[in-house]
Amino acid sequence: MTRPPVKATLTEMDEQRPVSEADARLATELGDTVAAVVDALRQGGHVPAELNTVRLATRMRAVADAALQQCVDRAKAAGHTWQEIGDALGTSRQAAFQRFGKPVNPRTGVEMTVNLLPDAERRALEVIEAWRSGRDEELIAQFDDTMRAQLPPERLAQTWPQLTSLVGAYESCGDPVVRPFGEQYTVVNVPLEFEGGPMTGRVVFDTQGRIAGLFVLHPGAMGAAPGHPEA
Repeated sequence: MTRPPVKATLTEMDEQRPVSEADARLATELGDTVAAVVDALRQGGHVPAELNTVRLATRMRAVADAALQQCVDRAKAAGHTWQEIGDALGTSRQAAFQRFGKPVNPRTGVEMTVNLLPDAERRALEVIEAWRSGRDEELIAQFDDTMRAQLPPERLAQTWPQLTSLVGAYESCGDPVVRPFGEQYTVVNVPLEFEGGPMTGRVVFDTQGRIAGLFVLHPGAMGAAPGHPEA
């Protein structure tokens, strides 16, 4: 009696595949960067060296992100589902697709161009931190015209205290998920933990890097489209 074939999980070894030049270059760059960070951390600490370590660690993170994207692409090409990939990443399939997926135009079958704001993850975390810390002038300086009209200083100052009165004190945040919305916006969803439970912070940037939307949403009630807060 023969058994039907069973698809391998992400933890099992796949059969050996030829290594592409791109994979080989990425692996070399990642190895070199990690080695440089390890060497820097093992050396004694003094100001110039520590600043260089920060630069190296930043570079390592960027290369690691590229490596993770490549690994996800290979897993998808091997036939694994977004649910399996999400499980391996410790996130939902939706979050995995939003971060790593490459949308295809259903009419043409051609991969859609994705224009994301550079460094959107870091910028969104800085926006959330400024918001909760009460650095309102810093935020308003980044607003687009509509945001400035809808969230003047006196109203912006009320938003975070009103939020904590409903969900309790802020505790921590998770890894941001970045996705495009049309050709004009980059949407960043940031998992937030409050005393009363999880929420999702959403920061929307336009193509010029201005803040076009700023929200805190219930995870189960997140809409797809970004937009300016309603008055």
